[in-house]
Amino acid sequence: MTKMNDDWRVRVTLGEADHAAQIAEQIRSGQLKHELQTAAGERVVVSVDGDQVFLYAGSRSQAEAAGVAVSALAARHGFTVTTELRHWHPVAEQWEDPTAPLPQEREALTGELAELARQEDEQSHELGYAEFEVRVQLPTRRETVAFAEQLQAQGIRYLRRWHYLLIGAADELAAEQLAEQLKSQVPDGAEITVEGTGKAAEAELPPNPFAVFGGLGV
Repeated sequence: MTKMNDDWRVRVTLGEADHAAQIAEQIRSGQLKHELQTAAGERVVVSVDGDQVFLYAGSRSQAEAAGVAVSALAARHGFTVTTELRHWHPVAEQWEDPTAPLPQEREALTGELAELARQEDEQSHELGYAEFEVRVQLPTRRETVAFAEQLQAQGIRYLRRWHYLLIGAADELAAEQLAEQLKSQVPDGAEITVEGTGKAAEAELPPNPFAVFGGLGV
């Protein structure tokens, strides 16, 4: 069955902004590598907003696993957390409780949107973990989907999570060149960064399944 949408979000509220920052930094450093094993390409994007850490995943099971791993990490520090799981509804254009029945407008999704979701699902398994990543943070989900289509037309493989895109690169030079190329194509307000995945330095360890972004995670 074709997946109609793959945007899942867990909001982890810690109560203190410095607690959220500490958790994000430990995620960035790979603290959860051994606690969350994932299939190739099944990345979880992390962003921080005040005392909240947002986890974006491609499936409910992946989102729930990420939420459990991050909550366990917070508990080891003595931080009290609350979590909230939400699923994005592309017609209503809002985050919804996944246990609530979806409105009938769900049936109004176009074949174009369904096809994009299918392609993203395939690409998430093809991307894997490259030596370096170009990370693109766009202002809105709508702009992210549009830019993803643009990348697809250029033959550039990507992984989308909410309004973030991850693009693998063979090495740092290739990543920097791609980032420069994309700067002239992204809409206003987009942010592009290049970061090593750590795979080369830690070839015998599982790759970090998290990609951490700054900025708002709403």
